[in-house]
Amino acid sequence: MKKMIAGIAIGAMALVGGAFGAGAAVAAPAESTLVLSGGSGVFQLDPIVINATASAPGTVAFKLAGTVIVGCNEVATTTVAPFIAKCSWVPTAAGAAALSGVLTPADAANFASATSPTLNVKVGLPTQGVVSPIHIYVDTVLASGTSGALGPRFGVSCAITNEYIVGQGIVFRVYANNSDQGGAVMDSKNTAKAYIEIAGVKDPIALSYGNHSGIAFWTAVLKTGVAPLYNTLGVINYKVTIVAKDSSTMKVLSTKLVPRVVDGKRVKSDYGRQVYDRVSYYRTVTINPVLKGATGVFTPNWTAASMLTLFALPTV
Repeated sequence: MKKMIAGIAIGAMALVGGAFGAGAAVAAPAESTLVLSGGSGVFQLDPIVINATASAPGTVAFKLAGTVIVGCNEVATTTVAPFIAKCSWVPTAAGAAALSGVLTPADAANFASATSPTLNVKVGLPTQGVVSPIHIYVDTVLASGTSGALGPRFGVSCAITNEYIVGQGIVFRVYANNSDQGGAVMDSKNTAKAYIEIAGVKDPIALSYGNHSGIAFWTAVLKTGVAPLYNTLGVINYKVTIVAKDSSTMKVLSTKLVPRVVDGKRVKSDYGRQVYDRVSYYRTVTINPVLKGATGVFTPNWTAASMLTLFALPTV
């Protein structure tokens, strides 16, 4: 009887010991990592590729602002290191975007799932959108006539720059074309008004059109210095507006056939017939009622380091 009880006790201990031993042998899933890269591109252009690099193979759910991107909810990684998954993303808007990803390992028993750090990107937007038929280009140069500490840094007043010192004159140079008129240059003949509005300056500054050493364009000068001149330090926020005159005619893009000429001779086909090419050209048509003059607006949206900025004169 004693031998039987001893045998039962030993068997029970063996079972308990076996259970504890098995529990200690099963390790917790290893930590996984997931890192996103890429995601930089231009709005309404090609799809933007987001890369996810994982520490283990599996699938990745790509997210935009916490919401899974359609078509990228379960993207498989490569099966060999580095374990990479790619998402072709088509943004619905330009500007800042917060991207992230969640890794689901293929071997869930040995690898834990992982969430990537947020990847903040900016989807590119053209600096000058097609807001009207008028397309505008703007740059700024240092006005001539300054010397000493306020003189041009490299001895050239017309160097294009965006950084100025209080006491310097800022010259805005503006070029514009009107697609309503077949891309015609906006000049004083077809422009009703042109001006620059600057935050902190009460009245708009009129742009004038003229000859500048053989080149014609619009200009305006912002004088900086002691009040009442402009002297607010930091980014100078401005907006350029150009309004075209009303027009009773309009240039329309059309096409026509012209004889093909090579080395001054007309080209003929194997059958002796003249060969023609179709080319584009603008023809002028009369319109009634008149075409109301379009309004073009330019507001810079450069990165902060490239914005027009005013600084105080450095002190020794």
